[in-house]
Amino acid sequence: MEGVDHLAHERNKSEFDVDAMKIVWAGSPHAFDVSDRISKLVASDPGFRKDNRSTLSRKELFKNTLRKAAYAWKTIVDLRLSEEEAAKLRFYVDEPAFTDLHWGMFIPAIKGQGTEEQQQKWLPLAYKMQIIGCYAQTELGHGSNVQGLETTATFDSQTDEFIIHSPTLTSSKWWPGGLGKVATHAIAYARLIVGGREHGVHGFIVQLRSLEDHSPLLGITVGDIGMKFGNGAYNTMDNGVLQFDHVRIPRNQMLMRVSQVTCEGKYKQSDVPRQLVYGTMVYVRQTIVADASCALSRAVCIATRYSAVRRQFGSQNGGPETQVIDYKTQQSRLFPLLASAYAFRFIGEWLKWLYADVTQRLQANDFSTLPEAHACTAGLKSLTTTATADGIEECRKLCGGHGYLCSSGLPELFAVYVPACTYEGDNTVLLLQVRDMSCKVSHEDCFSAGVQAVQQETSRYNSLYDSSRAFNAMSLRCSKSALLEAFEARAARMSVACAQNLSNFDNPEEGFAELSADLVEAAVAHCQLIVVSKFIEKLQQEIPGKGVKQQLEVLCNIYALFLLHKHQGDFLSTGCITPKHAALANDELRSLYSQVRPNAIALVDAFNYTDHYLGSILGCYDGNVYPKLYEAAWKDPLNESVVPDGYHLYIRPLLKQEIRTARL
Repeated sequence: MEGVDHLAHERNKSEFDVDAMKIVWAGSPHAFDVSDRISKLVASDPGFRKDNRSTLSRKELFKNTLRKAAYAWKTIVDLRLSEEEAAKLRFYVDEPAFTDLHWGMFIPAIKGQGTEEQQQKWLPLAYKMQIIGCYAQTELGHGSNVQGLETTATFDSQTDEFIIHSPTLTSSKWWPGGLGKVATHAIAYARLIVGGREHGVHGFIVQLRSLEDHSPLLGITVGDIGMKFGNGAYNTMDNGVLQFDHVRIPRNQMLMRVSQVTCEGKYKQSDVPRQLVYGTMVYVRQTIVADASCALSRAVCIATRYSAVRRQFGSQNGGPETQVIDYKTQQSRLFPLLASAYAFRFIGEWLKWLYADVTQRLQANDFSTLPEAHACTAGLKSLTTTATADGIEECRKLCGGHGYLCSSGLPELFAVYVPACTYEGDNTVLLLQVRDMSCKVSHEDCFSAGVQAVQQETSRYNSLYDSSRAFNAMSLRCSKSALLEAFEARAARMSVACAQNLSNFDNPEEGFAELSADLVEAAVAHCQLIVVSKFIEKLQQEIPGKGVKQQLEVLCNIYALFLLHKHQGDFLSTGCITPKHAALANDELRSLYSQVRPNAIALVDAFNYTDHYLGSILGCYDGNVYPKLYEAAWKDPLNESVVPDGYHLYIRPLLKQEIRTARL
């Protein structure tokens, strides 16, 4: 059965141009070309093999990752790949490694927070990988609360140096990827102390290991923090622990683009505004949102293909059993995730544009859009990573028992992805920041802003509410504007309710603390509104290809109506829709699932993932699942011997009732 496409009958049902959809997913013909070329290059190179990852010990796993990272770098250099191609190659190698933090955090931090001179000194070394960097911010005792970090950087004016020190156990740097065994340098964040006065948390470039023999430098205690959740997964990464014992670094190794310490010991702000620091954060978080669509689409691809292959129940007169994908219960769980993958792809595209726009404005000293961009990326990072982590686990369940096998690719994908809910800001804390940024002013302002917001939002809500009364079966089915208005009204009304409740507190901080759960829900509603509105905006563009736009419209409606159905309590209680509308939404969803059904396999084919990248027997392109599962089982190390190693010591004595004399 090798070489037979077991999903050909599904692909033949497609009602749209799959190649055109591949370009929509990739973002442009150029992006598709690069992605397609590099993914095939990685898939065809045995040096990037990964199917044995779940059977390796931690030490073997880590060493294999070092080999792959070195091999990837050699490939990049030998083939003279562009920066874009090199980033794609690292992506398709698909193994968490120290290089992720070097390119994704260390270099952007120097670009964002270093002076011109610092960039000229450090970036060429980093780009050639003559130094390897990590990002040492999180500590054993503090993560999301950056202001609570305990590491200190005390200026010594006599030697023109900073003394970096870990004063407590909880001040140990804890979690930075690449730190444990590989990084030669770190961007370490510490409380700046000059002349006995503290000036908040700042970044410093600190060398950790000798460039000759890789041994830790004087005053540096560094190591790996141990095994993490899952087989393989993030255990390929050397997440580390680091303690400083009065480590001295030159003054010019403080990142000084925004604020400086002079050799006389004067602390001063530069002409460059402090908001630029947020620019780096916006960049990192928009890449996390883009990654969410990749991870979710990967899980959805596996679950969709397997749902079409798997048959259970429903056979009549000895005929074939029903494909699992034909059950409405399967569709109602799977197709909203398919729609979410596309929705997150387009919100990722928009955030990329937003970041470019903010960067351009920052260079012209225009900071007007930065707070909104910061809040947007914080909220959308939280929304998309939470939905993706939950979605991957749902896809595992949608694959039944076989989804629990490592060879399904789903347990490892979940274990690799789930830390995204806590790194770069805990998701609940980030949602509080979204509402915080819109409300956090002095007490008097907070009260008047609250009252003003109530008045403005109530009048806007009333007009939205009036329009929502005009909803009918047709408007829900045909009008994107009616759907969008429902989401706007819900977000507005939840914000109004929070503002009203906040204005009842004499102390705003006490109000924020008491109403934090409500604020989080309002932030989620706001972020979901953004995703729905950007999906609708995408559909207003020219989208070439037979039937492509129609498929995207179906997915957009599924995404919006699924959220409306899931959160109908919010929509009903804020008066955005009536119970009749809620029932209509559910009816419409069932109809939309039927429209997606013949196109489901083609819609996941449009992601253009190689079998190597998917790393799943259940999700293989040809759908030849069962022979591959059977073959893979025999390759497990446990099957290397017919009689297990412990037979004579433990099984035989048990069977012969000689257990008391056996050596336990």
